[in-house]
Amino acid sequence: MTRQAREPIYSTAISVGRSVFGLLRLKPAVTGFANLPDTGGAVLAITHFGYADFALVEWMTWRHNRRHIRFLAKKGAFAKPVVGWLLRGMRHISVDMKAGAEAYVQAVAALRAGEMLGVFPEGGVNASFTVRSLKSGAIRMAAEAGVPIVPIAVWGGHRLLTKNRKPTLREAFGAPIEVAIGEPIAVSADVDAQQLTLKLHATLQTLVDGLQARYPEDGTGAWWQPRHLGGSAPTPEEAAIVEAERQRRRDDQSSAPGTR
Repeated sequence: MTRQAREPIYSTAISVGRSVFGLLRLKPAVTGFANLPDTGGAVLAITHFGYADFALVEWMTWRHNRRHIRFLAKKGAFAKPVVGWLLRGMRHISVDMKAGAEAYVQAVAALRAGEMLGVFPEGGVNASFTVRSLKSGAIRMAAEAGVPIVPIAVWGGHRLLTKNRKPTLREAFGAPIEVAIGEPIAVSADVDAQQLTLKLHATLQTLVDGLQARYPEDGTGAWWQPRHLGGSAPTPEEAAIVEAERQRRRDDQSSAPGTR
């Protein structure tokens, strides 16, 4: 295994995250560690039900082989004073959701340089806690860089911090965090990106189904459980309506006089 170069900011962030997760007494369980590459580039395609998913995956990856992950993060996060400084220091990649060409080029270059790239192909946190349709960018980047895609499902992380709900210490404390790392998917240069994206979606949903089936806590009636499993989370259709309204308000604000 190649030794990870020293990165003081990244190492500090990992230490802080470990301390926070330790104080919360989280109960992590991971299957499929053997599917994570110890060297070389790879796209980690991760489900996105909670805002802490990236930190949980990085924490568990670091515990396994001490590798760092470069995540694609929305441009707005980089504009925040402290958060932006951390993201840049950890060499994450800024994505302009309306003009992502520059981020795409940076991502492919990082993969070719042997980095692991963390991607949330759903495009944002899904409040229904089901895997929604994926964007094809992860497949296209892997094909251009000549690296595999590793599907990763996270279940339980949304109980720490997620969309449309204020976190509480009581709900987060001692939460079981389940992670399933699937077998790498080889991506050829001439791949049909749309077809492989559908395959990736099916793989992620299968991994999530497995995590939900063996989750050690009963989610009947719980806000964090999807509706089709007896929880009270919004259905995919309901979540899509709320998200569309939120996006409409954002667009109205950005186009208002004095906001440009």
